[in-house]
Amino acid sequence: PHAHPTVRVRPLTCTETRRGDQQIVHSLGDGAVHVSAARHDATFGFSAVFDAGASQEAVFEGSGMRQLVELAIDGFSCTVFAFGQTGSGKTYTLMGPLAQSDTQPASPALLGLMQRSFTCLLEQSRSRGSDLALSASYLEIYNEQIRDLLSPGPPCALPLRWSKTRGFYVENQLSVEFESLEAIVSLLLQGSQRRRTSAHALNRHSSRSHALLTIHVRSRAHHPPTWVLQAGACLSKQGTLCFVDLAGSERVKETGSSGELSVEANSINRSLLALGHCISLLAKPRGKRTHIPYRDSKLTRLLARSLGGSGITLMVACISPSSHCLSETLSTLHYASRARRVTTRP
Repeated sequence: PHAHPTVRVRPLTCTETRRGDQQIVHSLGDGAVHVSAARHDATFGFSAVFDAGASQEAVFEGSGMRQLVELAIDGFSCTVFAFGQTGSGKTYTLMGPLAQSDTQPASPALLGLMQRSFTCLLEQSRSRGSDLALSASYLEIYNEQIRDLLSPGPPCALPLRWSKTRGFYVENQLSVEFESLEAIVSLLLQGSQRRRTSAHALNRHSSRSHALLTIHVRSRAHHPPTWVLQAGACLSKQGTLCFVDLAGSERVKETGSSGELSVEANSINRSLLALGHCISLLAKPRGKRTHIPYRDSKLTRLLARSLGGSGITLMVACISPSSHCLSETLSTLHYASRARRVTTRP
């Protein structure tokens, strides 16, 4: 199978409308999206395109997210990542409104891919009886340091190690078991509030780190046949469902950033560049592939398994329809088209 890039176009914001920005992105139906602006006229094809009117539920059902949850239960490594420029709707697509908390939950219609996936996972888990064990870990990569968003106390940097059996893994990362929707949503909201965000010219709550929430799904066989018990084999499957909210890609001059903010922007852009480079090389036919440089950034190391073909990946490219964002929108669409050519062998 291929990576499945889908595109979501957010509505024009009040600021963009007031400024008189033109809408330059149009969905043509059937997975095609058209960008038309002065000297630019391009059409791109994807698995699905969601325009400004698409509800959160339509994105969940139409992107194939439900199938991904089922594949994770069947023991596959599944990854969803949202990417695009700052303010294009990545965090909203994954989580819903930013203002939600334990005491102030979001309206059910506005919940994102994550909460909908949790609901789906727990429904499946109940229908299968007690043979699924679920746990979650939540990390951020900020200025090339990995920090645990679930462990109490101030976030400290954790080392990234490599082993032959596990591949790249984070040492001393906290993994928390959960059995209810309330528990996992509470972990998600707690962790998200600890994430590094800051205001700049493009976005009041810009995520300045890449965040990875991983759900580990361990299932045990219910009534193994006698010969299995005699052979001493343990029939368990271990799948993962990883949600990656990438920090916004943007040119430093657009954000008006200086000092610490520009250091952040450069770290973000460097790791996104490394990711784009890996995807470009993976998109080449197998015979022409050279070495894939996963070690170029912490982000590509952590995503090596899902990118490298042992997993199933859903990409949600988020774009703004505004004429002001033309070059960022085109680069996001080119990035997603390249990803479409990556084939995997899960």
